[in-house]
Amino acid sequence: MSKFSNLFAAQDMTEGVPWKKIIAFATPLLLGNIAQQLYNTADSVIVGKYVGDNALAAVGGSGPIINLLIVLFVGIATGAGIMVAQYYGARRSEDLANSVGTCMILTLIASVAMMFVGTVLAPPMLSMLNTPAETYDMCLDYMRIYFFGIAGMAYYNILAGVLRGLGDSVSALKYLCFAAGLNIVLDIILVGYVGMGVSGAALATIASQFLSAAMSARKLFSLRDVMHLKKEHLKLKKSYSLQLIKLGLPSGLAQAVMSASSLVVQSLTNSFGAVFVACNTMVMRIDGFVMMPNFSFGNAMTTYTGQNIGAGKIDRVEQGIKAGLKLAVGTAAVLVVCILLFGRTLMGFFTDTPTLIDMGVRMMTIVAPGYIAFAVTQCLSGTMRGAGDTTTPMWISFFTTIVVRVPLAYLFAYLSRSEEYPNGNPASLFASLLVAWLCGALINTIAFRRGKWRAKGQLKTDHQ
Repeated sequence: MSKFSNLFAAQDMTEGVPWKKIIAFATPLLLGNIAQQLYNTADSVIVGKYVGDNALAAVGGSGPIINLLIVLFVGIATGAGIMVAQYYGARRSEDLANSVGTCMILTLIASVAMMFVGTVLAPPMLSMLNTPAETYDMCLDYMRIYFFGIAGMAYYNILAGVLRGLGDSVSALKYLCFAAGLNIVLDIILVGYVGMGVSGAALATIASQFLSAAMSARKLFSLRDVMHLKKEHLKLKKSYSLQLIKLGLPSGLAQAVMSASSLVVQSLTNSFGAVFVACNTMVMRIDGFVMMPNFSFGNAMTTYTGQNIGAGKIDRVEQGIKAGLKLAVGTAAVLVVCILLFGRTLMGFFTDTPTLIDMGVRMMTIVAPGYIAFAVTQCLSGTMRGAGDTTTPMWISFFTTIVVRVPLAYLFAYLSRSEEYPNGNPASLFASLLVAWLCGALINTIAFRRGKWRAKGQLKTDHQ
């Protein structure tokens, strides 16, 4: 087999130099995450340029609600990734196939449920958040179309998680890059030339996501040397379902809490007016790109740890976490410098409005140092999850979100009220986020050093 073919095969992370394995795995994963982020960012850039600042605010304002309603998929994807990594590391191909089949059926059920739930709940949730009148209808149109095509997003992310668990972070990248390019082309056609506004952006997104999901599924079914997935594996098997829920539920709950808190904060965001909502959308889109290396190294550590735990190589896990931390923190530091140097240029991609650009640069500068702290959080929590300890990162996430971030956002806003800012200074949102990230890094470091994750056993061998 050629080196090129090997690049696209499943990687065995239980052998070789740890830092090289982590980089080889994380690099295509990072590129894939960047391509994933291009979906919503392309929507924001194109509607901002072709339709206006209110359309930009509408796309961003729908984000927290969408994120809250897709937490089911986060749980399924996390549980599947851990199961696949450990079964692959232990060379248990039948268990591997059964876990993947169960995951695919659960995803189908969750997709159908979410299509109806999201469509029905969109109007009352937008009203509850005091969505500005000038953006309400556009938000609603975007969300209804997005949830109608939710299955594409769900299957791509979950199947990509399965491929990553097998050590293949390159195939998902290849498919996603192609789909992201298609999304941009469709955005320009439907929004810029056909004039469909935010509805065109939503249609472009779901069409592209279905394509990437189909390509990922085709790849997964072709991996017969690793796992021969058959029709009999595509069933809900009790023991695998329970194991998946046990592993994925904590991450799903953590994401649910974070998304719920984002809704609470979004209500505060909306109180600052449509201009700041548009500013927040720009900052969060850039934030999404800057966060990608952190998430990539975190996911790499989950797969690396899962495979090595499955193979019984705990010493190798210790070596990997040291390498992963150095890589993640170093990358985050470089990106922080880039934000500080080129922030104004980045904001200019979204809008030509000078006041929006100035505001975005100020907010981005406040939060920038937190990305280094978040790099530590992702690496350590990724290691704990890969070992099967998904509850510790969950509780830490609960604390930093519920106890730290949300109360501080409202407290800072209250204390900063003035004639210029009757509802508080908008910078309160980003100051509270920075404090939460710093607390998260500290608590994760303490929890990791305590070593509870080392006591977690491998997945059970007996299944029904």
